[in-house]
Amino acid sequence: MPTELRRPERTFTIRQLCLEFKCTPRALRFYEDKGLLNPARQGLNRVYSYKDRARLQLILRGKRVNLSLAEIREILDLYDKGDNNAAQNATALRHFRERIVLLERQREDLDHAIAELHQACENMEKSLAARPELLAAAEPKVQAPATRVGGRQPEYAR
Repeated sequence: MPTELRRPERTFTIRQLCLEFKCTPRALRFYEDKGLLNPARQGLNRVYSYKDRARLQLILRGKRVNLSLAEIREILDLYDKGDNNAAQNATALRHFRERIVLLERQREDLDHAIAELHQACENMEKSLAARPELLAAAEPKVQAPATRVGGRQPEYAR
């Protein structure tokens, strides 16, 4: 198709990407400073391409699963290597599997800590059974907020 008949490539403003991905302009500028995004400029305005948008999506997914910026950069830098993204996928797979192992260890540690705390609470409740006024005073004043896990509410908070 002749070049003059092609539609211009779709671009995005910083505001559009921030609204779409629920992030701040500061975050996008930070990723730009770190070399993860490279928007074009029209005067003082940043103009993001579809490639920049896709890179931002991958950056945010990586951050959601606690990949470091160095790991994310390593994966992004393997894009367009002419191998149908095989190297990129292999590197991402390795980082994802490493992250799974770390998260499973953390979950085990958390489960053990929670079990220890439950046992300690039971022991203290038994020792305070004769003093109901102290037992009532030991109730939490505020229920702990449900924390977000991987950008989503955990199952127990839904």
